[in-house]
Amino acid sequence: MKKFALLKKISSVVTLVLTMNNLLAQTQSPKSFYDFKTTTIDGKEFKFDQLKGKKVLVVNTASKCGHTPQYADLEKLYEKYKGQNFVIIGFPANNFMGQEPGTNKEISEFCTKNYGVTFQMMSKISVKGSDMDAIYQWLTQKAQNGVGDAPVKWNFQKFMIDENGKWVDFVAPGDSPFSDKIVKWIESK
Repeated sequence: MKKFALLKKISSVVTLVLTMNNLLAQTQSPKSFYDFKTTTIDGKEFKFDQLKGKKVLVVNTASKCGHTPQYADLEKLYEKYKGQNFVIIGFPANNFMGQEPGTNKEISEFCTKNYGVTFQMMSKISVKGSDMDAIYQWLTQKAQNGVGDAPVKWNFQKFMIDENGKWVDFVAPGDSPFSDKIVKWIESK
C-alpha cells in the first residue's frame, strides 16, 4: 500500500513538472532575427541586432545558377530603397547542384565584377540539411521564428524580416526581387 501511495505521489510530481515545462515553452517567445550573428564575406563578425529599425531581405545566392542574374535586380532594389531603412543580406550557399563552388574571396570578386553588388554579402553557409546554419534554421522553421515554415527550395529564395526582427514572409527563388510582394512590403509603413 505504501508503494502505491509513493508511486501516486511521484506520478503527481512528474505531471506537475511536465505541465510547468509546457506552460513555460508556450510563454517563451520565438527568437528574434536580432539574436543571431554571422560572419561577413570578408571574415568580420556581424551581429544582426545592428539592423534594428530596418527591413531586411535575406537571400541565399549562387554564382552558377539560372537565377544568378537576380544579383542585378537585387542591387537595383537595394539602391532604390536603402535610404528607406532597407537592407539586403546575401548568403552564398552551395546546397543546390554545386552552383556555388567558389571561396568567399572568389564569390566576392564575382559579385563585384559582374553585378556591382554593394549590399552586404556574408560568408558561404549551408541553407539546408544536417549542417544548416542557425540563421537558416530560424528562417525556415515556424518552431523557431514563430510565424511560418519555408524550407529553401533553390538558390535565391528571399525572406522578409521587419524592423523589429520578426519573420514576415518569403518569396520563391524564381520570383523577381521586384515582385509585388516585396515592393509592397518595403513601401508599407
